[in-house]
Amino acid sequence: MAATNTETAEYNEQKLENKVAVVTGGNSGIGRAIAERFHAQGASVAIFGRNQETLDETLDALGGEDESLAVQGDVTDAEDLDKLYAAVEERFGRVDILVANAGVGKIRPFDEVDEDFFDQVTDIDFKGAFFTVQTALPLLSDSSSVMFTTTGATERGLPGLSVYAAAKAALRSLTRSLAAELGPQGIRVNAISPGPVETSLVERMGIPTEQATEELGNIVEQQPIDRFAQPEEIAATAVFLASEDASYVTGSEIDVDGGMAQV
Repeated sequence: MAATNTETAEYNEQKLENKVAVVTGGNSGIGRAIAERFHAQGASVAIFGRNQETLDETLDALGGEDESLAVQGDVTDAEDLDKLYAAVEERFGRVDILVANAGVGKIRPFDEVDEDFFDQVTDIDFKGAFFTVQTALPLLSDSSSVMFTTTGATERGLPGLSVYAAAKAALRSLTRSLAAELGPQGIRVNAISPGPVETSLVERMGIPTEQATEELGNIVEQQPIDRFAQPEEIAATAVFLASEDASYVTGSEIDVDGGMAQV
């Protein structure tokens, strides 16, 4: 089993000092790890999510209300997105970094997918991300970085993930389109494509947790780096894309998947 050194690595350089970051789904899993890493790198962070309890917990980890902002809401609700950006504008005045991370990864066999399931997944994973960025446009600075969270499931066929993979593939296409359309404004748009990550998302896949863990474990065993990723490893890539280190990177999708999509 390959080892990870993410817990012992030190991140002393303040690459995001004086930046304002918004992270949807920033109250758990990958989103929380990204929010915490941005905060550690000097950014002022606003998180957005549905669960008030985990929002409060994450806000405490981000230095509390004096340093960060937490807004409760749903990316599928236009009024909630308006509320988010009104709060961000009042508090910070602009957005330099936007991570459209809120998503759901439910498994269902193709022949059992109904319209309600289809709409639930695509409304969150694609439509919600689309309007998360569109609604933010008036606040995005002329050197801002926008990121989508996609998935390695768009690179290979995986049973039960037809709707999820299709929605995330649409995000990959949107990444390219927005990079071209927003580039003249100085806005960079990229995507991060994680493989299996050790988060509570496994518990929300719509199948028994034991089954979900087993199925993801089977995928992991086929990877060159044969383990689940830690959320912090995805967050490290987000810091790169948010920073000036990635000033010439746009339209790209970075795989952080232990080699799943390439080998």
